[in-house]
Amino acid sequence: MKRGSTLFLRLAVILIGIPILALCIFVVPEIGKLAARLVPDFAFMEFLVLLVMYGAALPFYFALYQAFILLGLIDKNTAFSANSVTALKKIKFCAAAIGLLYVAGSPLFYLMADRDDAPGILAICFFIIFASAVITVFAAVLERLLQEAIEMKNENDLTV
Repeated sequence: MKRGSTLFLRLAVILIGIPILALCIFVVPEIGKLAARLVPDFAFMEFLVLLVMYGAALPFYFALYQAFILLGLIDKNTAFSANSVTALKKIKFCAAAIGLLYVAGSPLFYLMADRDDAPGILAICFFIIFASAVITVFAAVLERLLQEAIEMKNENDLTV
């Protein structure tokens, strides 16, 4: 397959990663400081909020890296291989990890939303949890379909 056929998808992956990097550099520290100001009686509030948000950024970027690997396999015409299944499995686990981190951090965001009287904080948290769940299920379905396609391909190769 031509390398240019996945160029748009590679560009999309990069364009997804850049705003999240900007958020991690400029916005997340401010959110941590805001959390410390809103809930001063909880000493580690800033640290915990930063831990959840930066902790979720790590699997996010690892999943983007796995998407690049998957696109490279598609370029090499090896999309129906065990490496593709492995990449999808890693993406699935990364999405699940992000969702679980935000589920674990939702009480912290609830405290912030309650003190600031801003329910949008919880809405964003629940949106991230929902999006992670959707990506986890979608990656699991694709992983299963790809595994079945590889098994059928192997059976056909043995038949012929």
